[in-house]
Amino acid sequence: MEQKISKGDCVPNRRRVTAVKRSLREVNNQIALLSRQIGLKAEMRDIDLDCLDFLSRRGAMGPTALARELGVHPATLTGVLDRLERDGWIERGRDPHDRRAVLVRALPQRNAEMFRLYSGMNDRMDEICGGYDDGQLAVIDEFLRRVAAAGHAETDRLANG
Repeated sequence: MEQKISKGDCVPNRRRVTAVKRSLREVNNQIALLSRQIGLKAEMRDIDLDCLDFLSRRGAMGPTALARELGVHPATLTGVLDRLERDGWIERGRDPHDRRAVLVRALPQRNAEMFRLYSGMNDRMDEICGGYDDGQLAVIDEFLRRVAAAGHAETDRLANG
């Protein structure tokens, strides 16, 4: 159960909370560096890799919604999609429910290439997770989901306010 703590309240285990925040910043930095290296190996810009990852996880969507989700201008996204389509990572097609609308989707035949590039990190993650039992992994999963949701909410707040 989530406990709401206002800024003025005494946060229990302040040092531990500070350490967790510091660790999350380090994770963020390391994942960004890893993504940059993977992007270089795949000959993609950071935003191209982000876009491809988003489409791979979320499925086909329209360019306007995709630009909004990625927080980029639609004109910027057009360049990203042009590069990804040219290099065979995505395709644009008509929405079967609205022939006037365009949908963008990741091409699954390129998945093996991305899996290969991420395989080292996936192997390391499997090793790390192997050191925890199901209950501990459930707590870690819940924590990370809540952090991601907080990040999403804060991103929306900053973008819209």
